[in-house]
Amino acid sequence: MKFRRSGRLVDLTNYMLTHPHVLVPLTFFSERYESAKSSISEDLAIIKQTFEQQGIGTLLTVPGAAGGVKYIPRISADEAKRYVHKLGESLANAERVLPGGYLYFTDILGKPSILSTAGKIFASAFSAREIDVVMTVATKGIPLAYAVASYLDVPVVIVRKDNKVTEGSTVSINYASGSSNRIQTMSLAKRSLKTGSKVLIIDDFMKAGGTINGMINLLDEFNATVAGIGVLVEAEEVNERLVDEYMSLLTLSAINLKEKAVEIRDGNYMSFL
Repeated sequence: MKFRRSGRLVDLTNYMLTHPHVLVPLTFFSERYESAKSSISEDLAIIKQTFEQQGIGTLLTVPGAAGGVKYIPRISADEAKRYVHKLGESLANAERVLPGGYLYFTDILGKPSILSTAGKIFASAFSAREIDVVMTVATKGIPLAYAVASYLDVPVVIVRKDNKVTEGSTVSINYASGSSNRIQTMSLAKRSLKTGSKVLIIDDFMKAGGTINGMINLLDEFNATVAGIGVLVEAEEVNERLVDEYMSLLTLSAINLKEKAVEIRDGNYMSFL
């Protein structure tokens, strides 16, 4: 079907936004719109300029017979700051304080719009790294992991603390919880992760980092490597951090049970963007 330029620009933009990190040959678009490759290249140049001006991302052109164009999602530093500040204000609500000094934010992990932006921030921060899969541990980190994976166009693998019959044979390890130092078990289905995979670990909350450290050790069993670590919220006051390099959006500094006050500040995410 022959498209006018205005129609091509709309459809091209939509296609690129819904296919991040996918290398698309110019021939595909030329046949899709019944237009010359030179016209498609001009359209893509317009979209690339607009994406970069608006902080949406960029288009990467790969030359050669096997080349094409690829959309790399990115978020501007200003937009990321506004998002993190607003999220921090929401989490600092005194009504979120639970008995035992816990902070309730399950509702945050259930809102697609909130998760989508968080996912884009993490994907933007790690977009230059080679990533084959996003890993998380069941259950609260799953929605966030999928949000990140959607912008990287990679699958999600879920580490579980109990074996599922439907997942077949698994690899299990014991690890020490960083907060309580209790020995626990985590497992991953053998079929879910290929040997040598480069893995981005995503979690909703990190205290001492025992769970994440356990996932790192589990990756050794698959000869896989850590491409990066991202957490939505990290606790500040811990005796010993078991994870060194990681990215966090927010830092939970303190919870005052008596006054039901929550102190939250920005994480270290800006150093990754």
